[in-house]
Amino acid sequence: MHAYRTHTCGQLRASDAGSTAKLSGWIHNTREHASALFVDLRDHYGLTQVVIYDGAEFYGLVKRAPRESVITVTGEVVARDETAINSKLDTGEVEVVARELVMESLAKPVPLPVFGEPDYPEDMRLTYRYLDLRRESLHKNIILRGQVIDSLRRRMIAQGFTEFQTPILTASSPEGARDFLVPSRLNPGKFYALPQAPQQFKQLIMMSGFDRYFQIAPCFRDEDARADRSPGEFYQLDIEMSFVTQEDVFDAVEPVMAGVFEEFAHGRTVKTPFPRIPYRDAIEKYGSDKPDLRNPVLLRDVSEFFTDENKSGFGIFAKITGDGGRVIAVPAPGATDSQSRKFFDDMDKWARKDMQMPGLGYARLRADEGVISSQDPILKAFEACHFRDFLEATGLRAGDGVFFAAGKRANAYKLAGAARNRIGEQLDMLEKDVFRFCWIVDFPMYERDEENNKVDFSHNPFSMPQGGIDALVSADTEEKQLDLLAYQYDIVCNGVELSSGAIRNHKPEIMYKAFDIVGYDKAFVDRNFAGMINAFQHGAPPHGGIAPGVDRIVMLLAGARTIRDVILFPMNGNAQDLMMKAPGKANPAQLEELHLRLVPVEDN
Repeated sequence: MHAYRTHTCGQLRASDAGSTAKLSGWIHNTREHASALFVDLRDHYGLTQVVIYDGAEFYGLVKRAPRESVITVTGEVVARDETAINSKLDTGEVEVVARELVMESLAKPVPLPVFGEPDYPEDMRLTYRYLDLRRESLHKNIILRGQVIDSLRRRMIAQGFTEFQTPILTASSPEGARDFLVPSRLNPGKFYALPQAPQQFKQLIMMSGFDRYFQIAPCFRDEDARADRSPGEFYQLDIEMSFVTQEDVFDAVEPVMAGVFEEFAHGRTVKTPFPRIPYRDAIEKYGSDKPDLRNPVLLRDVSEFFTDENKSGFGIFAKITGDGGRVIAVPAPGATDSQSRKFFDDMDKWARKDMQMPGLGYARLRADEGVISSQDPILKAFEACHFRDFLEATGLRAGDGVFFAAGKRANAYKLAGAARNRIGEQLDMLEKDVFRFCWIVDFPMYERDEENNKVDFSHNPFSMPQGGIDALVSADTEEKQLDLLAYQYDIVCNGVELSSGAIRNHKPEIMYKAFDIVGYDKAFVDRNFAGMINAFQHGAPPHGGIAPGVDRIVMLLAGARTIRDVILFPMNGNAQDLMMKAPGKANPAQLEELHLRLVPVEDN
């Protein structure tokens, strides 16, 4: 017989009754009843009930043992009485009556329980992550992660893609986030950078004559944590293809994403095909370039109803539109009938406190003898015909509410989009048990950087502008530059951006001109992107790709609250590994070997 087990703790069934089994696992829970000790024994595969009668020499040892101690048990598999069957367990029809027992590892009292699903502070959960990972929900999330990655690989290979590994130690590249730098011992005073993404390498793979590349790629960015972003490192399904158009990329990626979500949907629906939504339409309808299509609420620009000329009677909005700002309406269907005044006031407080905006106006619509009106200040002074046109334009009806976000165009849509999401959740309007994907296309090539008072790249600087070099050359004013579109695209699911991608620029003259528009000369490009620009000059195929985030995919499939619940050993919000105590200090010998001297800082 094997030293530790003949079966796992999730394997025994009624058909095994009468046989001898050896199990090893953790003591999940114990219960003493009628001169017997009942032990729930847990391993990676499940739970089995072990019975130890009080005559056994190891009865007292197990009774005193703290939960999470590890034991090996040998005994007879016995069918449970019908009244004692546990239908919630796969092994619930049997139990093992212990004949022999070995205490493999006597645990100390655990600082956080594994039994049940307690909600403990995150710093404690991360410090004792190996205990936290024993909890059923988190354990399942990590298993799901491995299954999703396996599914992604199988689907990519089935489509003719080949997996390659790109370097981890590479050159620093100005791609938006801060680099993690690694000092070089053999090259004093010089540093490697950990890749923010394999962007340049995967394009160079296409330059090297390969055709369809993919990789489950680690990426490293020194940026702040968010609910859907882990600080430090993350993984993405990195993809690049040669001789393709934007549609070719969509045709390759969409069945992979739909297939993976369908495989792990567990009763949820995946709607296909994925609609294509131009960036401008996404902002104007949803207030976001990552819209949640489960939410039926659509925004409406109602600036035309609040101008000096139309005598709306609401001077605040008239002043905003007169200065070039916008007024965006966010419908709240049925909210006047279903919600109290507090709901509307709380939305305004949320806009001020959480969104750091001046406020969120609102109006409630009621019907009196069939005539719809509002007594709230924003709409109260509307003339009858003006009010009728407003209702027709917005589709509002009696019993509805409407919120108004006003200000500069970008700020108004940002607030309106966030309000749309909040209204959808609070009014329980989101479509249930469905994954709603979409492609966001036609991103602007450039945007205005207000902080630095200049034009800058809005997305990926290596993207192909729509219209090629002619479009760049003819964009001789800032207005024309901001109107330029690129072959850039995002894939979004339920309001979560899973990926960005683009058809790449593969011509040196386009790359030089694209960077020239944002103020970087030829020398800058040659210095910072030497490998890429040199490769372009030796025969570069048209190519494009995308990189869906693995962590976010698993987070959606698992229904996890944060991305840290689908990562084995995540860092906290300050990019610290509380379990391994990283980052840590280097000793003087290490610093001397790396030719480094530290600037003194105060300890936190």
